[in-house]
Amino acid sequence: MNTADKKHLIDAAGNHYLDWLESEAIHIMREVAAECSNPALLFSGGKDSVVLLRIAEKAFHPGKFPFPLVHIDTGHNFAEVIEFRDRRTAELGEHLIVRRVEESIKRGTVRLRNPETDSRNAAQAVTLLETITEFQFDACIGGARRDEEKARAKERIFSFRDEFGQWNPRAQRPELWDLYNTRLHPGENMRVFPISNWTELDVWQYIAREKLALPSIYFAHERQVISRNGFLVPLTDLTQIQKNEVVETRIVRFRTVGDISCTCPVASDAATVEAIIAETAISRVTERGATRMDDQASEASMEHRKKAGYF
Repeated sequence: MNTADKKHLIDAAGNHYLDWLESEAIHIMREVAAECSNPALLFSGGKDSVVLLRIAEKAFHPGKFPFPLVHIDTGHNFAEVIEFRDRRTAELGEHLIVRRVEESIKRGTVRLRNPETDSRNAAQAVTLLETITEFQFDACIGGARRDEEKARAKERIFSFRDEFGQWNPRAQRPELWDLYNTRLHPGENMRVFPISNWTELDVWQYIAREKLALPSIYFAHERQVISRNGFLVPLTDLTQIQKNEVVETRIVRFRTVGDISCTCPVASDAATVEAIIAETAISRVTERGATRMDDQASEASMEHRKKAGYF
């Protein structure tokens, strides 16, 4: 068998696997629409939520989505991502609901030592719960994946949350033969993760196959950064240089996007989706492990946040 034939077989196998993942995600998305009375799709402009939008398109177009898009805006997001969020929503013609952590700070439901510079990442949980209450959402569809982090590996596709929005890893519902228990009492809700079984590599291969647009910061670009505790911290008004540190201009890209105060790029010259796929295939560090400072506080930091209502 020649090299071209081998490549064809590999590509065919990869596409077959992506077809299976896509089919499962479409089934889950339709299950939410059928079983939940008032769902919402969480859309931040990041790569995983971009994939969710394509899944929703395939599940429901040419009709409108049977749910609004929702973004919990920390106010500390990268400008490129917010611009992309608004542009993509306008292209789809779907309804976007934005609720801001800043509004929760003004109400006094979120209290930070220094609201101007402290990370607002964990505070999103409060604003999300307030948004769920405001609109009476019974399900929020999100782009979390099991390969991202230990706590997320414990979570079911249909993740039950109690009347306080809390997640109990010991009270997960069984999911056998693609059967999902969506029964809820008043005040309870579900977080639903259609791409839970996907890996970072699957996401990028799907982006390549579907030719999906993304915010520019996912691709290699020059940025001023500071080496700090094993991370490349972007130099911004929120993340400023500290004593004895040095600012460098490096070629970097972001593997994940989130609150500026806790999200770091990685050194990379991968400027195309194909180059990112090649780089991801040999990576030995998870995207959150390489880029999210808030996950380094303790082994259980994500689990504690999720128990309090985080995504």
